[in-house]
Amino acid sequence: MAETYKAERTISSLFVEQAQIDAVIRKLIDRGIPSDHISVMGRNFQSETRIAGFITKKDVILGGLRTGAIFGSLFGSFLSLLTGVGVLFVPFLGAIVAAGPISAILLGAASGAIAGSAGVGLVSVFTTLGMPEDKAALYQTQLQAGEFLLLIEVPQDRVSEYLLLLETAGAKDTHVLDQTLARPLAGPCNSPEDLSPEIRSHLSKETQQVFIERYNSALKEGNDELASEHIAWDAIHQQFDEDEQGVWSKVKVSV
Repeated sequence: MAETYKAERTISSLFVEQAQIDAVIRKLIDRGIPSDHISVMGRNFQSETRIAGFITKKDVILGGLRTGAIFGSLFGSFLSLLTGVGVLFVPFLGAIVAAGPISAILLGAASGAIAGSAGVGLVSVFTTLGMPEDKAALYQTQLQAGEFLLLIEVPQDRVSEYLLLLETAGAKDTHVLDQTLARPLAGPCNSPEDLSPEIRSHLSKETQQVFIERYNSALKEGNDELASEHIAWDAIHQQFDEDEQGVWSKVKVSV
């Protein structure tokens, strides 16, 4: 029986060239990291197909995840190796291509936190995941400058091995998180603890309950988990405003 892959840490690092990302992802998969434990983000993926016309906040922010195969044909074959590839609009960055577990996290955050007026773009998302604020700010700045962010979830006893592999492949500004990335909801939500940290941190206790009730209702109506999250965020936006800390907590005043 095959041994179960046990991810315990997340290594993040920046790469300057898309070709570096392509090469290192293939090496990581060859070393045994499952594709659903590899995430990549970037603004400037080279594509033979001009798609700038449809990457807009209105059309894409709630557009859902695309399949890796489709985006692989647009942006590069390595994306077809990863799960859940999506495109969304992020404040301060514009259109971002994200693949792997981080893409679902970003799409959930885009529905609520980073799309809000009080949000601070990816810094908010990264710090909620446990990253130091200075490192989160650096990653956002370098993504803005056109670099690529790679995140890999690895066993604790193999961190040194993968750090060396990344360094040899040209990685810079590497950081190790003492946890793996939060996954989006799978099935019904039974309590606020089931919500991802990014969602939970931007909702008051009252609005968490509203979110959960609308999410579960949407799920029963036949929507999938991601669509149900978006529907739940819509309910929050209709009933509440953000406070000064970017938490959706203030009941809208009827005029």
